[in-house]
Amino acid sequence: GNRLSRSVGWQQASKERTDEQQQAPPHTMSRFVRASKYRHVFGKAAKAEEAYANTCLTRTAWDSNFISANNKYWAMCWLAAGGGSVCVWPLAKTGRLPEKKGDLALITGHKNHVLDLAWHPFNQSLLCTVSEDCYGKLWSIPDGDDGLTEEMTEPVQTLKGHRRKVGTVNFHPSANNVVATSSQDYLVKVWDIESGEATVTIDGPKDLIQSFDWNLNGSECAISSKDKKVRVGDPRAGSWVAEFSAHLGVKGSRVKFLKDGKLFTSGFGRTSDRQYAIWDPRNCEKAVASANIDNSSGVLMTFYDPDTSMIYMAGKGDGNIRYYEYTGEEKLIYYLTEYKSSTPSRGGCFIPKTACDVSNNEVARFLQVQNDKVVPISFSVPRKSDLFQDDIFPETSSGSGTPAQESADYFGGGNADPVKVSLEGGVVPPPQPK
Repeated sequence: GNRLSRSVGWQQASKERTDEQQQAPPHTMSRFVRASKYRHVFGKAAKAEEAYANTCLTRTAWDSNFISANNKYWAMCWLAAGGGSVCVWPLAKTGRLPEKKGDLALITGHKNHVLDLAWHPFNQSLLCTVSEDCYGKLWSIPDGDDGLTEEMTEPVQTLKGHRRKVGTVNFHPSANNVVATSSQDYLVKVWDIESGEATVTIDGPKDLIQSFDWNLNGSECAISSKDKKVRVGDPRAGSWVAEFSAHLGVKGSRVKFLKDGKLFTSGFGRTSDRQYAIWDPRNCEKAVASANIDNSSGVLMTFYDPDTSMIYMAGKGDGNIRYYEYTGEEKLIYYLTEYKSSTPSRGGCFIPKTACDVSNNEVARFLQVQNDKVVPISFSVPRKSDLFQDDIFPETSSGSGTPAQESADYFGGGNADPVKVSLEGGVVPPPQPK
């Protein structure tokens, strides 16, 4: 009798399950395929004649991206006798750089290797370089289409204050003439470049600072360092407000602020697998999302585009660029796809959004530094229409060229979101400050 009642019970339960399945709505595609404007973004390398050949990248072992670009030029840490050289080259002049040594004008004003460089976001002719010689220096590139025409040894400003090699330089995203540097003296300094004074100094970790980033309006900053920790700081108070252990490997970690205030980190696990994680600095006991990527040994150069919410990770020593979309919802981050190349990257940067080819739906362009060339890699959304695609090109502050506030406002406690411009109809940059 028992067996019979169990059998009837099972049949009853089975029938109920079948009824439930029939009542459940049929699976629709949207359950599986997330709607995203950037799901089909594809990367394409420029042809040889549209790349920059015959380049000489520095041989320093420092972990840097080695290149920076604005709407007009790229600048790169260069290999030359004495070590402290930088090449500045117009974006529009593709093809081979001069073969003969004397034919290429360089910046040669540092006494030792240049480790990092950055263009002033609101003045296209100002470049900041930092070096093993303990100095930061600002260079004024002459107007004209040729960039440097003669060797440059005299900076327009020198940032003097660090006691050891200076490894990172990052301009403030919205305040004019404010730049942050970090050094092996374990200090982060925030400078007013007009006066050349370090207005703020923050004591860093007692270990190598590997990367630095500002949040969207520059009210906070973050560093990742060799002690495996990430620190979030209030630059004007001169203090760290949060710190947490991110990746267990000592090798090159990177940190980026996301636009909702969370932090994106990349680095290595204990068994040297490459990984990324997302953190909420208000509660950083545990990552809110994380993943192992692969077992390659090259450092991941990490880039974030707040307009499209895309995160790009380019591996050093391999030619691949993986890209993701950060939604801030559900899973937080979604893998889009990967640009693959057999030629390894040594460094790289993205050009400003205002320099991209909007008419061909180019949402980003990466300059991949190879051993002896720089190759533009274009990321585009496939669209058939010739009209301006406002859904994939929101207004952007990348290359807008206009500060939201002056340095005195910022150091006085003011916060201002970066000024944005529309990308419709191409972009006319504002007149340069004299």
